[in-house]
Amino acid sequence: MTVRPIYVLAALLLVAFLPLVGDNYVLRLGTMFAMYAVLAQSWNIIGGYAGYPSFATAAFFGLGAYAGAILQGNGLPMPLAWLAAGIVAGLFAALMGAAILHLKGHYFAIASLVLAEVLLEVTTSWTSLTGGGMGLNLPVIRMSVEAQAQLFFWAMLGLAVLTFLMSWYVSSSRIGFALRCIRQNEDASSMVGVNTTFYKVVAFVLSALFVGSAGALYASWVFYIEPPDVYSVLTSVKPIVMVMLGGAGTVAGPVIGAAAFLVMEEVVWRNFLSIHSAVLGLLIVALIFFLPNGVLGFIRKRKRTGADHGKETAA
Repeated sequence: MTVRPIYVLAALLLVAFLPLVGDNYVLRLGTMFAMYAVLAQSWNIIGGYAGYPSFATAAFFGLGAYAGAILQGNGLPMPLAWLAAGIVAGLFAALMGAAILHLKGHYFAIASLVLAEVLLEVTTSWTSLTGGGMGLNLPVIRMSVEAQAQLFFWAMLGLAVLTFLMSWYVSSSRIGFALRCIRQNEDASSMVGVNTTFYKVVAFVLSALFVGSAGALYASWVFYIEPPDVYSVLTSVKPIVMVMLGGAGTVAGPVIGAAAFLVMEEVVWRNFLSIHSAVLGLLIVALIFFLPNGVLGFIRKRKRTGADHGKETAA
């Protein structure tokens, strides 16, 4: 049976009841899952639908984190800072996308990876605004630890639901159709009238908007950020792995992949603390090797196999 987007949306909404049954540790995991879902779904727009291997997620996340932190430090309320951070990341993606989306394949991948490194250097050097290498402290929220855990959990989950709805809309709209055409054959798409440059920039912006807000939300959640943390290359790599685990170019796949990755990460961390990175890497390679099209691809394959077997039996 195919996993329908409505089922995944219902599952996301059910996660909202975690505060009723879990402690702060469970809420932390729920918040991490929601953040991973935002990153994976956002990357899927440019990487899954359009087929462009972007490594710019860390750039958008870090830019959003610092934009939100600076705005909050200047007195802007948290929700408005989160919204503004997403807009800042989207504008940055529009400018950079217009500059680098004429590149393809590994050339685009390298160019997108450089964006995070450039922002890392700028953030580290601009001490008067960002705090430089010393990092940046955010205003402390005057509420209990339990209330804070619930606040950031619901806020991040709400952002994940919005990202899911955006992805669902893109999948069924003209944008999604254009992006799939670009993934299959960009030159042919351009020849038949698809404005490939426009749709690629739109995809790049959509892959940045919600990630920027997630970065600002993360900054508020942890109260302290520093450049190596928010611009980490792992922030660019993890969403790619999640999408590959769940199924690239699908609506439900990134959410399923985010949940699977978080479970693996947590289990490996608790049981292989000293070598968790190596063990997690081996598990990911093994899963991608045995599930090259992700969980949803495996389900579809089993469904087709069952249907063919049924036809042979009937014959």
